[in-house]
Amino acid sequence: MNRTLVVTNDFPPRQGGIQTFVAALLARRPPESLVVLASDHPGSAEHDAELPYEVVRARTSMLLPTPAAARTAARLAQEHDCRTVFFGAAAPLGLLAPALRKAGVRRLVGATHGHETGWVALPGARSAMRRIAGGLDVLTYISEYTHGLLAPALADRVEMAQLSPGVDVSVFTPRADGSAVRARYGLGDAPVVVCVSRLVPRKGQDVLVAAWPQVLVRHPAARLLLVGGGPSEESLRRAVAARGLAGSVVLTGGLPAPELPAHYAAGDVFAMPCRTRRAGLDVEGLGMVYLEAAACGKPVVAGTSGGAPETVQEGVTGHVVDPRSPAAVAGVLTGLLDDPARARAMGAAGRRWVEDRWSWTSIAATFDGLLEG
Repeated sequence: MNRTLVVTNDFPPRQGGIQTFVAALLARRPPESLVVLASDHPGSAEHDAELPYEVVRARTSMLLPTPAAARTAARLAQEHDCRTVFFGAAAPLGLLAPALRKAGVRRLVGATHGHETGWVALPGARSAMRRIAGGLDVLTYISEYTHGLLAPALADRVEMAQLSPGVDVSVFTPRADGSAVRARYGLGDAPVVVCVSRLVPRKGQDVLVAAWPQVLVRHPAARLLLVGGGPSEESLRRAVAARGLAGSVVLTGGLPAPELPAHYAAGDVFAMPCRTRRAGLDVEGLGMVYLEAAACGKPVVAGTSGGAPETVQEGVTGHVVDPRSPAAVAGVLTGLLDDPARARAMGAAGRRWVEDRWSWTSIAATFDGLLEG
């Protein structure tokens, strides 16, 4: 059997989109074909004990491409006869590729997400990314947007292939029940716009709050449900209070992943008007929350940042809106709340599209092919 060594900092129980992506890919591989080298995190021992494959934790919270890490990775590859290596995020751990080739690894695949687009925009980091690419057989990208930024700098060094995150359509489903969530936050049967994401400026929760008074003019009973935690939480709470919105905007704080489908289900419309910041260095690579919301049968309102528009079929599964305009955001939300039948039809179309294009069944088959070559 061709075993794969997975080298990654991004692995549960640490939370985040890349961590979820990597874990979901591995869950669909034969467990006996996998060995994982990952950085440590509180709760790792308990988490790893439940997995069907071996996980080796480096004694650090951040695994870096040091000589010691190279020796550890090479030893694991040889001990387990791993012919393939997968880097959960190519930058910076892809710099370990030469040492692994010397250890007998035949095929090296590295994934990119969003931050690598920032690397290729900066001369010093671009040079490092070119070194990484040159050591790999395949470098993956998550969206056509990120490919368009990465390819001019890297495509002459490595084969590139799309490997997008997928959605577990058995978990994120229109059958998810949001009634308990509505009861928990006192939403009743009010129209609800929901946003599920980390609370950081790029995601645009501040724009939703700024737009909300305009939505209330037409739909005074509507509620805005902001699901997630993050560094912007306190500033958002202040903005809600300053605008007198405490009765119609709910911030849940961070929640465990198993609770998310019910929170999507509690909404009538999903919105996250993400925007690009820091001269293009802070950008949305794709935006899995849009696809999860669509899988739950919700119409989606996305911002224009990065690959986010690729998660929406404009006018069919939802809308892409100017994320810097609260008036534009309010107009789109109001339009969907005005016409619940149209919103439901968009949600149903989104569910069909996710099943056809974005389910883990199809993504896992692509991953298998990349590892097997």
